Amino acid sequence: MNKIRTIIGKEWAEVFKNKLVFFSVVFMPLLFVLLPLATLWGMNALGDDAGSFSSGGGDFFGDFCQGMNEFDCGQAYMLSIYALLFMILPLMIPVTIAAYSIVGEKTTRSLEPLLATPITTKELLTGKALAAVIPAIVATWLAFALFLVSSWLMVSPEVFRLGIQPYWLTAVIFVGPLLALFAVAIAMMISSRVTDPRTAEQLAGFVVLPIILILVGQSLGLFLINGELVLVLAAVLIILDVILLALTVKIFQRETILTRWK
Repeated sequence: MNKIRTIIGKEWAEVFKNKLVFFSVVFMPLLFVLLPLATLWGMNALGDDAGSFSSGGGDFFGDFCQGMNEFDCGQAYMLSIYALLFMILPLMIPVTIAAYSIVGEKTTRSLEPLLATPITTKELLTGKALAAVIPAIVATWLAFALFLVSSWLMVSPEVFRLGIQPYWLTAVIFVGPLLALFAVAIAMMISSRVTDPRTAEQLAGFVVLPIILILVGQSLGLFLINGELVLVLAAVLIILDVILLALTVKIFQRETILTRWK
């Protein structure tokens, strides 16, 4: 355990010198909070001029908010869409850290001394994975909490209850860490096989595409996220995480990394 804590401390000391990593951990969550708040503020500023529609929520919203006027329904729908943004953070933040963690150390000549120590591969990768996952989870939870409090102050209680369903809490609190592990496993596998940090970051960045597609689908009204879908996603991610983390340990070969990257 002491070795893993040492790896985590070393990782944070190294990766947070990278401006891209610092931006992803600090400024990206703030951006994800400010974007929905700016939208809600704009809608509130327009007031009744934006909301003088017929009641019932309109055809676009379907059964999402029956019995509400379109202004309140639109606010609730926007809250639901923006809540989905916080499923992107657990993917983007750890990808940036994990993609840099192996190939970045190789380019700075700090990986060889680390691999020469008696630390096992599992301990090494566990430390690197936790160093990427912990900042992602903390940043996501803090940003989501700020989003919830600010949104609650800006909309009516009925709109807030409809837009922020309990399954969003489940998604961010429980599914978020699973997504982070998923992203880290893929990023570390890529990072251990390529020889350039930028290539690793670009390839690993594709892990956010499924969530972006879901966001687009919900934005267009093609489907709505619900509790059942969140539970299915959690079950699938648990299985994928176990498989991918095992593959990460298998793919990471000390001797190959040291000799192939000379």
